[in-house]
Amino acid sequence: MSQSVLGSLTFGYRPFWNRPRALAGVQLFVHEDRQRIDGRHLLRTLAETWNADSPALLLSIQTPEFLRDIASNAEAAGPMLEIPLGWMQDAGLRPAVRAAARRGVRMIASGVPTQIPDAEAAPWFERRLLRLAPEDAMDALRLAQVERDTTVFDRGMTHPGESSPVRPDALIDGVASRALAEHALDQQNAWAVAGWPSEDVLHGYGGQPLPPTRRAIVRVMNAIDAEESLERIDQLVSREAALVYALMLYLNSPGLGLPNRVASLRHGFMMIGFQRLSTWLSQQLPTASEDGNLRPLNTSMAMRGHLVAQLMDAGIEDDLKREVYLCGLFSQLDLVMGEPLRTSFGRIPLTDRIVAATIAQNGPYAPALQLATALESSNPTALRNLRRTHAVDAEEVNRALLRMIAAGGF
Repeated sequence: MSQSVLGSLTFGYRPFWNRPRALAGVQLFVHEDRQRIDGRHLLRTLAETWNADSPALLLSIQTPEFLRDIASNAEAAGPMLEIPLGWMQDAGLRPAVRAAARRGVRMIASGVPTQIPDAEAAPWFERRLLRLAPEDAMDALRLAQVERDTTVFDRGMTHPGESSPVRPDALIDGVASRALAEHALDQQNAWAVAGWPSEDVLHGYGGQPLPPTRRAIVRVMNAIDAEESLERIDQLVSREAALVYALMLYLNSPGLGLPNRVASLRHGFMMIGFQRLSTWLSQQLPTASEDGNLRPLNTSMAMRGHLVAQLMDAGIEDDLKREVYLCGLFSQLDLVMGEPLRTSFGRIPLTDRIVAATIAQNGPYAPALQLATALESSNPTALRNLRRTHAVDAEEVNRALLRMIAAGGF
C-alpha cells in the first residue's frame, strides 16, 4: 500500500439516513491534492480498512478523470460509486462505467430530478441520487401537504412518487427541513436522505433543552439487565449527548451525596452501582423523547466525538481517549441544551482541556476538534487550511476519518 495515496487526497464525509432514521451509509467526498493518483491504491486502502460491520460507503470522486480511474479498478465487493449523469458524455468515463457494471460494481447515478440515465445506461445503476433545487423542494413540500390532507381512502387511490420530485428508493440531497425529510422517507419511501435538517428539527423545540430519548435509555437498561460489562454500559450511554449530560448532572447533584465531584461516567457508575443507575434511568422514561428525528442528530454528534478521538489517538491511555471523545460529543451541546456552552458547562465538572477546545478554540484538543468539524463538509478549503495551520499531514487526517467510519457501532 502506497504511503502517499492518502497523503495526496482531501476527504470530507456526510452520513445518510434511512426511514427508521438509522445510519444507512456514509458519503465520502474525495478531492485530489495532486495529479495522477492511482485509484487502485485508494480502493486497496478502503478494502483493508472496511469490515463486515462497517457502514455502506459511497465514493463521491470530484473529477471525471479520477472517477474514470476508480471505476476502471472497482470491484463488486468495494464501495458504491457516485456517477454524475452530467459526466456521462466523457469519452473515457462511459466505457469505464459500462465495464464496472458488468463486474457488479454498485453505482448510483446523480443529478437533478429531471436528469434520467439513457436507455443503455439505466440498468448500470442501483439507484439515483437526486439533488433537489429550491423549486424542487417547494414542489415536494406542497405534495407533502396534500398527502397529509388526503383521506386514507383517497390516499389508496393515488400513486406515490408520481408527481413529487422525490422518487421512491432514491438517495435524496438538498433536504433542508423536517417536513421534507418526512415526505421523502415516510411518504415517498426514499432509500435515504443525504445529511439531516438538524437546524429545522431543533427549531421545533423552541430552544428548550432536549430530553434523553427513550431509545437510548431502554438500550442502556437492557444492557444492565443482561449484565454487560462496564465498558459496554459506558459506550452505550455515551452515544447520546443529552443522556450523558443528564447523568453528569445527577452524579454531581447534592442530593446524591457523593464525596467528590464526578467528571467521568465510568467513575460515577462504579460509585453508585448499576442497580442505582438502572433506577435513575427508569425514572427518566416518563419525560423521555420518542422523536425519531433526533436520532440522526445524536448519531452525528457521536460520530464527531469518535472522530476527534481518532485524530488524537497516538497511544494515549483509555481515560484520556474517553475525555477526548467527550470533547467532540459536547462541542455541540449548545444545540442540545438551547443555551451557550459556557452556561451548560458551568453545571458540571469538565477538564480545562475540554473547555479550552470547545469555547476558546485553543489547547491540546483544539486542532483535532477543528479538523473533525471541517471534515463534515464537502468543501475541502477549510480542511486544507487547517492542516497547514496545525502542520498535520493529510494522510494522518484521512486515516483517522476512515477508521472512525469503518468502526461503525453508532
